[in-house]
Amino acid sequence: MTTVVGLVGTGVIGTGWAVRALARGYEVVATDVAPGAEERLHTGLARAWPAARKLGLFPGADRHRVRWADSVAEVAAASDIVQESVPEDPDLKRPVHREIDRAAAPGVIIASSSSGLLPSQMQEGLRHPERFVVGHPFNPVYLLPLVEVVAGEQTSAGTVERAVAFYADLGMHPLLVRNEIEGYLSDRLQEAMWREILHLVGDGVATTEELDAAITYGPGLRWAGMGTNLTFHLAGGAGGMRYMLEHFGPALELPWTHLQAPPLTAELIDRMATGAEAQAAGRTIEDLERLRDDYLVSVMRALRAHDVAAGRVIARHEGRIHGHEAARWRSDAAVPTPLALYSCVVEPEWVDYNGHMTESAYLLAAGWASDALFRYIGIDEDYRAGGASFYTVETHLRFLGEAGVDQPVDFATTVLGVDAKRLHFVHDMTDGESGRRLATVEQMLVHVDTAAGRAAPIGPDVAAALAAVAEAHRSIEPPIRPVMEVV
Repeated sequence: MTTVVGLVGTGVIGTGWAVRALARGYEVVATDVAPGAEERLHTGLARAWPAARKLGLFPGADRHRVRWADSVAEVAAASDIVQESVPEDPDLKRPVHREIDRAAAPGVIIASSSSGLLPSQMQEGLRHPERFVVGHPFNPVYLLPLVEVVAGEQTSAGTVERAVAFYADLGMHPLLVRNEIEGYLSDRLQEAMWREILHLVGDGVATTEELDAAITYGPGLRWAGMGTNLTFHLAGGAGGMRYMLEHFGPALELPWTHLQAPPLTAELIDRMATGAEAQAAGRTIEDLERLRDDYLVSVMRALRAHDVAAGRVIARHEGRIHGHEAARWRSDAAVPTPLALYSCVVEPEWVDYNGHMTESAYLLAAGWASDALFRYIGIDEDYRAGGASFYTVETHLRFLGEAGVDQPVDFATTVLGVDAKRLHFVHDMTDGESGRRLATVEQMLVHVDTAAGRAAPIGPDVAAALAAVAEAHRSIEPPIRPVMEVV
């Protein structure tokens, strides 16, 4: 049964939720009272889809699987979960919540994208207040994994559990805010820094550009993987956080910062706006959004290799995409010939100074295609945790075409041979739009007992899958004349 995600409000946040749900392979039904909202939603989907594609799409993902509804009630009646993203005004949100509550089936979760309002106050007067929860995302919703989940006094434990599971299913990191508090957690931290920025600009101490540089070139890089507390724990050296606080704690008594926000005078607003416009340097909001999305993907992928923070979330998400039941071998289903299990787009960091995809990037992309093959035949985290995996022993890469930034790339995999301990296959890499062949990557792998460090027989379930694939592929013409052979 297909999950239908209902969206009420399709501004920046609502559109981000739509991209998240559609990339997961779900359907979306949406509404918004603003004139031209439907057209803006589709424009926003088209603009954000390339970034979502870089993080990975589930089988069936299609940005056109959106149905526009004429009313909130129509959305609520058609949805399995409803995410409200109307402006941050309780007088606007409460009537919407009541309308959703009247029209939605009793088990449907009502989630608000509020960034600071108390859920206990918003759920008052609902027929089913136990199914109301806050799910506070961060912009851009389709990339940043954090979502704060906040329950009200009448929210049931079951609703919280299902909401957390839903957001995790979308590839996010649901952070349960255990104590209901205005502003939740992340926005309270951001607000403290924001107040200080306003003071520093208002007092003429620094410009917006200088203050952004003070974060992006220093603490911001550390925060991407560790956050403030673990960073300060390291600052204490061998003594950790305790030493740091004992020795640097007295500085907290110094009047370095202002906790109260300054008055937002016309002069301060002008300084802030002028500074931001100077930083933009003529770039449009669309230009800056594209830049932001590209570097966020790059940063998260860099963290993925270290299994920390957002990198861990997207690694788990990618594993679920490639390990999805629609991408796994089943004995009762025909084997595709060849296997089309992996597609990607060429990343900016994959190209050289000539604008062409580098040799290492061809191998990197082929490696992800191999991972998709492994998951198809049953080699996943559990299999590797059991002490077995495939190791590559030989690779032959043929360059047949050039690929540039953002070019879509498809991989078709043909299994050429298999025996008790070895696997031989070739990836046919083609342009995702024209079908033009870009490269072939032929590989020989050996199955290894990772604890013993030596070749070992392939597990029975994986062996059965490989035998079925090899048999199905025996009748097709491979894209190359193999250099290697399983004898």
